[in-house]
Amino acid sequence: MTRTLSSSDPASVPTHAAGRQVRLPLAKSVLIAFQSIRVRFLRSLITTLTLVAAVAFLAFVQSSIELANGLLATGDEGLREALIRAGHDLAPGQASIGSSAKERWIVILSLLVCTVGIVNAQLMAVTERFREIGTMKCLGALDRFVVRLFFLEAGMQGLAGAAAGALIGVLAAFLTAWVRFGPAVLAGSVWPALLATAGRATAVGCGLSLLGVVYPALVAARMQPVEAMRVEP
Repeated sequence: MTRTLSSSDPASVPTHAAGRQVRLPLAKSVLIAFQSIRVRFLRSLITTLTLVAAVAFLAFVQSSIELANGLLATGDEGLREALIRAGHDLAPGQASIGSSAKERWIVILSLLVCTVGIVNAQLMAVTERFREIGTMKCLGALDRFVVRLFFLEAGMQGLAGAAAGALIGVLAAFLTAWVRFGPAVLAGSVWPALLATAGRATAVGCGLSLLGVVYPALVAARMQPVEAMRVEP
């Protein structure tokens, strides 16, 4: 027998429903996940800001490279000299610029730290929601029911944080290039490349957010209802 969960407040559902299977429509799942983020706004904000910083750095590095390649593509020797003075290693005849090993290492390290931060924040969220999760499971919620809620929350936070971080990183790179090289940054067709960079950075951020919630979601889903209900609020 199935039962549709009609409220985000688990305590509002009668206890005699224990043993029944809860069926949660996707629209209701999204609403409950959104309300959960609102209730835990501060913790959600801290998690999201970590993602914003990491994605912004990634977008900044990649956008700076795209802008430098746009300047190099103009064939202007003055801009080439300006790129060298700005710190780019350009060999004679080199037609494009890529990320250095140091930049790649720093980007990977920042994304790794971000992922660890997301995992820790989500594990703390699981700890705070012991009774809520236990109540849902007592009402018949399956493991995938709980997993879906955590993934929806992570997806919302990831999309918002990654999109904001990508926008900040691209804008910061563009403004930095404008200060260094002036209106010449508009000489090349850089906008499609910048949009593609922002899209890739957003996708990476969303992926990290979902990756970081896998283990906490499994911990929450495998929680025994009786043990969860014994935890003091």
